[in-house]
Amino acid sequence: MTGQDVLDGAFRGGAVAGAALGRGLITFGAAVATASVVGWRTLRRVVRLLIGSGEGLGLTTGRLRIAAMVFGLIYLAVCARLMSYAIAPGTVSGEEVAQTVAAISRPDIVDRNGEVLATDVKVSSLYAEPKNIIDVDEAVDLLTRALPGLDEKDLRAKLSTKRGFVWVKREISPGEQVAIFRLGIPGVGFVQENKRVYPNGSEVAHILGFADVDNKGIAGIEKYLDVSGKTAEAAAAAKHGERMAPIRLALDLRVQHAVRDELIAGMQKFKAIAASAAIADVETGEIVSLVSIPDYDPNKPTDALKPDAINRINVGVFEMGSTFKALTLAMALDSGKVNLQSRFDARAPLQYGRFRIHDFHPTHRILTVPEVFVHSSNIGTARIALTMGVEAHKAFLKKMGQLDRLQTELPESARPIVPGRWGELNTITISFGHGIAIAPIQSVMGVSALVNGGYMMKPTFLQRTAEEARAESTQVIKPSTSVMMRYLMRLNAEKGSAKKADIPGYRVGGKTGTAEKVIGGRYSKTKNLTAFTAVFPMDKPKYMLLAVLDEPKALPETHGFATSGWNVVPVGGQMVERIAPLLGVQPDFNAPSAIELLGNIPTGSVDPDH
Repeated sequence: MTGQDVLDGAFRGGAVAGAALGRGLITFGAAVATASVVGWRTLRRVVRLLIGSGEGLGLTTGRLRIAAMVFGLIYLAVCARLMSYAIAPGTVSGEEVAQTVAAISRPDIVDRNGEVLATDVKVSSLYAEPKNIIDVDEAVDLLTRALPGLDEKDLRAKLSTKRGFVWVKREISPGEQVAIFRLGIPGVGFVQENKRVYPNGSEVAHILGFADVDNKGIAGIEKYLDVSGKTAEAAAAAKHGERMAPIRLALDLRVQHAVRDELIAGMQKFKAIAASAAIADVETGEIVSLVSIPDYDPNKPTDALKPDAINRINVGVFEMGSTFKALTLAMALDSGKVNLQSRFDARAPLQYGRFRIHDFHPTHRILTVPEVFVHSSNIGTARIALTMGVEAHKAFLKKMGQLDRLQTELPESARPIVPGRWGELNTITISFGHGIAIAPIQSVMGVSALVNGGYMMKPTFLQRTAEEARAESTQVIKPSTSVMMRYLMRLNAEKGSAKKADIPGYRVGGKTGTAEKVIGGRYSKTKNLTAFTAVFPMDKPKYMLLAVLDEPKALPETHGFATSGWNVVPVGGQMVERIAPLLGVQPDFNAPSAIELLGNIPTGSVDPDH
């Protein structure tokens, strides 16, 4: 076959295909034309059916039918859209979000006697679903009228988004809820959530801390409940319709009230800028009371942000002054290098390089160990510390928990301020409470160990038994040393600087301390911190009290003195007189004297008036 034959064949095939395609297109065109005619005729019939073929009433009725159909279609479209919001897969409604937040449930907190300190109550909160708000301007106008406290600009910004959930106002009143409900605003709803309330207001503020608007613990025991998992347990119980058992604290609300009352009165009387106090059970380490003034109302959490509303017992760090002498003497007596008959020269100031150590009330004589304690001799205490040496001094204070941060159930704690380089001069000043700053709760722990037989127990704000406490404790001094410390502290109340706290029948013992405050890097000669550590009853120690006044002022009745024996000691005595009966301590007016507490342990002569 030649090339020409091939070309002729191709042309013949193309002609046949073209003819077939033309016939197909004619047929398709005819079909389209027929369908168009049929469609047009059908449309005309529908129109005639709806509006008729004439004029007047028939035409008007038809138009109404068309309008009804149009509105019906619009209505169906709106319904379909609303249904898509309701049943769309994976979409979480605003109410579900709100209920998730509202599900946070906290356990009740009660004192050791079952008195409620913190609990949840149900309140209503208002939320909105901006994507479902039909008219933002109308919603903003109605809501700001019903709730005048709302910020109009902020609310408009919230409602103008396409978010599925926003809070409008938390914790609204029942009256506000009714008023808003009657407005019938689409896209706005209510949810009941838990609000934390504190029936006793400021009474227990620094122990409890507070929970925020989302019912999450921010400070104090409230934060501890979250961290320890107790809040999660309460929420799990609530899901099953149950209520978790209350968290029982070691605190005694009656004692707390009395201590706070006396502390405020003492602070006002001596014009102090702040005050604090704590009561501990020396057998268990339980904190029965803790007060720090100024305080705040946990029902108004913003008050807790005030700089002076800190927990001064756990967070503040202070030089505790002569209260530290109890630790210094305990160290020496426990070592065996010093006994109650040992004597130390206090006839003249102690010279160390360019520094001279003086006594506030100099005796200008050689003193026995009990006299060093009763006269609160800086010179005698410094010589005792030097007898032990720098390393022994540091080791003892570390063993007594004075050099490290003390952490309890309360998340708030402070690290002591300790010298970076600790030489002999540091040992001299620290021996009588200068040159080291600790949290007062560390003093509570240390002094408790001095009188309870020598057992160091970490303080706790939760209840525990003496057996549980002893199992977790460490023996830090000999029982015989503890006996001698009880004697010295009781002797100080009988004859020394703690006499104004010697409440008849309650056998109080203690040690006073006055420390000059550091202002601008220098010790102030006019601003003091006064402290008093007391124990009662000394024949069988049960409770330890620490009271502190910050910058107390001298009064005419104190003869111009602002030291601890004239202010914080009588305040502490008033506390003991009020709380001892509440704690079950019975007065005994035939109790043994200080010397009788020693039993067979010999003592040197003590004559403060010599």
